Amino acid sequence: MVKLVEICEAKALSSGQKYTLREVYVNPKHVVALREESTFKQKLMEGQLPESLDERQQFTRLTLDRGQVGLDLVVVGPPGIVENKLKDNGERHVLRD
Repeated sequence: MVKLVEICEAKALSSGQKYTLREVYVNPKHVVALREESTFKQKLMEGQLPESLDERQQFTRLTLDRGQVGLDLVVVGPPGIVENKLKDNGERHVLRD
């Protein structure tokens, strides 16, 4: 399992932010796609994401296999770094070169 930081919608924060951060554990064997998520860069600039994030931060959309239906997560970090974390932590290389 690989620990990543997910961007998720906030229920009701008094700060006015629409999103919050939480840790998520991902099985690298279930990852089927990684792609840059540039829309969250704009949300960061608009102040919708937690202030603890650096303005240079990048985001990745992770697609997980759940049988007939996939699950998408947006995590903190550029696709290359997320890919390296998945490769380094899994016994089997999920995303092959």
